[in-house]
Amino acid sequence: MSRVWSHRPQFLHLGLFISAYILGCGFAQSLAIIPGTGISIWPPSGLFIATLVFASRYSWPWWVLGACVAELFSNFLWFHTPLPAAFLIFAGNALEAVAGAWLVNQTCKRPVRLETLRDVLAFVALAAGVAPVASATVGSAALAWFGIQSQTFATAWPLWWIGDATGVLIVAPLALVVFQNWRGKAQLSAARWMEACVLGLIFLGIAALSLSGYLPFAYIIMPPLLWAAVRFEFRGAAVALTVLALITAVFTISGASQFAGDPESQKHNQIMLQLFLAISAFSALVVAAISRQHQAAVLTLRQSVETLRERERELSLLVEMIPAHIARMAPNGEPTFFSKRTTDYIGLNDIAGWDKPGTSRLATVVAAAVHPDDGPRMREWLSRSLATGEPYPIRYRLRRADGVYRWREGRAEPLRNQSGAIVQWYTASIDIDDEVRAQEALRDRERELSQLVDMVPSHVWRLTPDGEPTFFNKRMVDFLGLDVTDLDKQGIGRLAAMIAATVHPDDAAAFGDTLSHCLATGERFSMRYRLRRADGVYHWMSSRAEPMRDHAGLIVQWYGLCHDIDDQMQAEEALRRSELQLQQMIDAVPVRIWSAVPTGGPVYFNKRYQDHFRAVIANFETLGEPRIEELLQELVHPEDAPEVLRTLLSCFETGGGSAMRFRWRETDGYRWAECRVEPRRDEDGAVVQWYGVSLDIDEEVRAQEALRQASDKLAQATQAASLAELSASIAHEVNQPLAAIVANSHACHRWLGAVPPNVERAKITAERIIRDANSAADVVGRIRALFKQSTETRTNATLSSVIAEARDLVTEEAMRRGVRISVDVGSDIPLVAFDRVQIQQVLVNLIRNGMEAMDSGADDGVISIRVRHIGDVVQTEVRDRGRGVEFPDRIFEPFFTTKEQGMGMGLAICRSIIESHSGHLWVEKNEPRGATFIFTLPIEAKAAS
Repeated sequence: MSRVWSHRPQFLHLGLFISAYILGCGFAQSLAIIPGTGISIWPPSGLFIATLVFASRYSWPWWVLGACVAELFSNFLWFHTPLPAAFLIFAGNALEAVAGAWLVNQTCKRPVRLETLRDVLAFVALAAGVAPVASATVGSAALAWFGIQSQTFATAWPLWWIGDATGVLIVAPLALVVFQNWRGKAQLSAARWMEACVLGLIFLGIAALSLSGYLPFAYIIMPPLLWAAVRFEFRGAAVALTVLALITAVFTISGASQFAGDPESQKHNQIMLQLFLAISAFSALVVAAISRQHQAAVLTLRQSVETLRERERELSLLVEMIPAHIARMAPNGEPTFFSKRTTDYIGLNDIAGWDKPGTSRLATVVAAAVHPDDGPRMREWLSRSLATGEPYPIRYRLRRADGVYRWREGRAEPLRNQSGAIVQWYTASIDIDDEVRAQEALRDRERELSQLVDMVPSHVWRLTPDGEPTFFNKRMVDFLGLDVTDLDKQGIGRLAAMIAATVHPDDAAAFGDTLSHCLATGERFSMRYRLRRADGVYHWMSSRAEPMRDHAGLIVQWYGLCHDIDDQMQAEEALRRSELQLQQMIDAVPVRIWSAVPTGGPVYFNKRYQDHFRAVIANFETLGEPRIEELLQELVHPEDAPEVLRTLLSCFETGGGSAMRFRWRETDGYRWAECRVEPRRDEDGAVVQWYGVSLDIDEEVRAQEALRQASDKLAQATQAASLAELSASIAHEVNQPLAAIVANSHACHRWLGAVPPNVERAKITAERIIRDANSAADVVGRIRALFKQSTETRTNATLSSVIAEARDLVTEEAMRRGVRISVDVGSDIPLVAFDRVQIQQVLVNLIRNGMEAMDSGADDGVISIRVRHIGDVVQTEVRDRGRGVEFPDRIFEPFFTTKEQGMGMGLAICRSIIESHSGHLWVEKNEPRGATFIFTLPIEAKAAS
């Protein structure tokens, strides 16, 4: 169903079809001129069949449905047949259309064009002959069944059948022409258009005269109708038939036609009308098909002639372009044709120019163009071939136009007639000068090769297919002190004599068996054996032999080559001894050694490793080819195995070496081991082998653990000892406000003890005491908060006021140390949320560190404080000109100090304060000396609530 829906026709086309169907029904009704009978011509049958022939088979249901709607509507307009009878009649018409379209499509190739006589005859027989049987049968039965117009089946069937057949013959060709050329344009010349107009006028005139009764009979219309079919083929025939049908219908309906008459003769006239239109349509379609085939045959003939001419031109061009000299001779040998390549080569403009009185043309050509040394031989061959009729091949030298002779190879073949007599001789020759010179060079090369074989620094020998020696090169003869001919002895073959005389007795049997096996099977011979030198000393030889075969695969000869490998064998023996010593050393060293392929698969373990495997892995022998995952699972502590596996896989993937420490399974438990893995690479840097070594470091690890524990205890003791210094530092922080409190208290006491008491001055002094006490409390509170990791209320303020307070606090100490403090605060510094006392402590600590750093010989003691707005932070820099920071990476660690009396807590506390404000603190080296401590505070930080 989905395929039928996807092939639905356009609604415009379906509407046009329904409209044409309705008009065809009206046309048929207008020609129903016999009283009491049905219609005479049924055009919808031709339209219906042509539409189904042209349309896709999956769209047929849509066209059948459209035809049903059109016919029922026409029945309502004109026929007024009972609805059941109308449905039955339509069923017959639909069966006729479907059967006719199916038969035509099966017989004629799609698309059906009616362009050949076969297609026309098939269309007429199937669509106009066979298909209307279904409609006539069903329709006549319906008329008889329902008693319509008092028709019997026998009387209605012939009229119905011929009416449908006539409708198919007249309408279907026109419909197919319209469907196939709907979007095309008529390609007619002006002369053809003129002819069409003249033909149309003649056709209309004759049709009007013949059908109106002025001419004796209607068939006089056939000449112009056939003229249209011959000159304009199917298009002309279809248009002419349609015009003829319309004119016939007009005159018949009006009563002026010879097919109209009284009621007694009307039935006969109707049959004559149907036969007239059917015969006219059949004749026009057949003549159009014959004309079409004739035009196609004429076109094919023209194309064949043109193709033949083109082939003749191509053949002539081929003869001229073929890279050979072509000639033709008469049966007596006289040349009658030379190709252009031949005439150009020998400098001949016209073959007739070689004619000389008293001398044949062939003799003149041979004498003038063939090398004098080759002329007699060529004449002898030509005379023999002309006498016997046998082809001849010959090599000769031919003179070129510039006088240079070049070798050519020619061949002549006779052309015979049906009786076997020679009609002509055809010759062809090709230039083989390069080939002849190459053969000459090859012979020279063979001589050079023979010398090369004698000079090659190896022993070259040749055997027959049976194994008998036939050749030794000079170097082998000199080595053995004998030649092949020296092996000829009574009652023994050359091969057996050679083995007995030259091969070492310990190798002779194996040599003979191997060579005999290769001779029998044709396999390649390869063997190492000892060969006796002429002085009686045996040398190791590496010998190989290959068979040379003919085109049938049979062995023709054996060629062998011997290399003196005595020095190589001596070196290999030394290498084996060295490898054995190295293996013994590797097995003896107190480490475990292994190697693996580039992908990580283990391929070697030294003896110490294998002994360890056997001691701790019960099923080691059944592991077969071990995998690294299995070994790690068996040998490494479960807590260390995943990390070790990840490290090894990373090494295998990236190609980098690694060192690992892990716990290794031993017979008495786990022990610490260190494994190092390194790759061996080729010249391109690609890993070709992995090497690993494992060392037992259990005692070292345990010693390091004991040392670490001792260090921790020492660090705890050191920290405890530093508490006193920390307390002194805290006391130093609060000493100044406490001293101020004491001094102001004494002053307040004096003012109150004066006579009279100076209350006003005492009041001012008391306020100072309160201020200093609050300051001391703030210091202590901030220190407590710092160690508790708690935060106090932060306020939004500028750093300039805090920097001024910090400078005031260290001014006295700076003056004592001779240090000047320089402050540079930018003009666009925004407000920052911070703890005033904590940031003041950071600044004081950084300034004091800078002053202490410049105590050791600084020329110009200056502490520079610089504040800048950078992005979303405020950056503060404290720069000194001291000795610099020796360990910038560790300077902020707790309890790390470079001062002799320092605790190592100041900078750690400073970093904690800055980081608690979401800032950063770091140090940079100055050039040429000094250091800069930098910290940042974010602008968007909010004061703690």
